[in-house]
Amino acid sequence: MRRKRNYKREQLPDPKYGDFVIAKCINHIMLDGKKSTAQQVVYDAIEEIRKKVKDEDPVSIFNIAITNVGPQVEVKSRRVGGANYQVPREVRGERRQALAFRWIIQASRAKKGQPMAKKFAEELMLAAKNEGSAIKKKEDTHRMAEANKAFAHFAW
Repeated sequence: MRRKRNYKREQLPDPKYGDFVIAKCINHIMLDGKKSTAQQVVYDAIEEIRKKVKDEDPVSIFNIAITNVGPQVEVKSRRVGGANYQVPREVRGERRQALAFRWIIQASRAKKGQPMAKKFAEELMLAAKNEGSAIKKKEDTHRMAEANKAFAHFAW
């Protein structure tokens, strides 16, 4: 018997900028259901970006950072005849965005000694310039996929 289909819920845009990507990011940052705290972190980070980069739109820098960090390929483990192979796979758009959020947030939380909004803003600005820990994570993922290109024919 088949499972019930999991339908996607409609995502509302964030209240301040009316952007769906920012709303998604707020939900990724949120811990223990504290959405207002997560919103404050994201909005403060965007304000921090606005202060540092006066001539550009901070929301566009945010979007550039997310697209820069999103990986094109990743490896998935596949068991074939008693051996596990790391099979390179192309990443779908939604997962690409989710991984980008996850890596930027992890990189921000790993830094110590500053408020989360400042660390998040700093990581976003580095990612927009193709630098920083989140970009390094993406490059490592791409390198792993490149190294295992020989097993691409095991893709399902």
